[in-house]
Amino acid sequence: MLASGTAPRRSGFGIRTWLGLALLAAVAGTAGYTWLALSWDYSDGERAGLLQKFSRKGWVCKTYEGELALYVVAGVQPEIWPFSVRDAALARQLSAAVGQRVQLHYTEHRGVPTDCFGDTGYYVDRINTIAEPLPAAKPLG
Repeated sequence: MLASGTAPRRSGFGIRTWLGLALLAAVAGTAGYTWLALSWDYSDGERAGLLQKFSRKGWVCKTYEGELALYVVAGVQPEIWPFSVRDAALARQLSAAVGQRVQLHYTEHRGVPTDCFGDTGYYVDRINTIAEPLPAAKPLG
């Protein structure tokens, strides 16, 4: 028999335990998904063009972002290809190569859940500068 004024003791999991486990599972699931999205690349390849912009930006998460002007035909406005860089040593190389023709190797990662790893899904991991000059644009007509 219970003494007057005491509540019966519950056994098993309470609501706080279930909420704690659910929160832990959500954090672990998000961390696992982020790791998978960053370690498994969707595609990889090379792009070449004129490195026209490279900067470090962001309010909370500072990331390295750049733009490569892809030339298809001389005299035609280039397509701009935005990319991100995660390696600080490579970022210094890219910063020094602004204004030069370069060939960049990249991997594409789709579904990264936050912009703290880069504004784009294209992550550059290697740079080669191209020594040959840009072809001169021919006048129309």
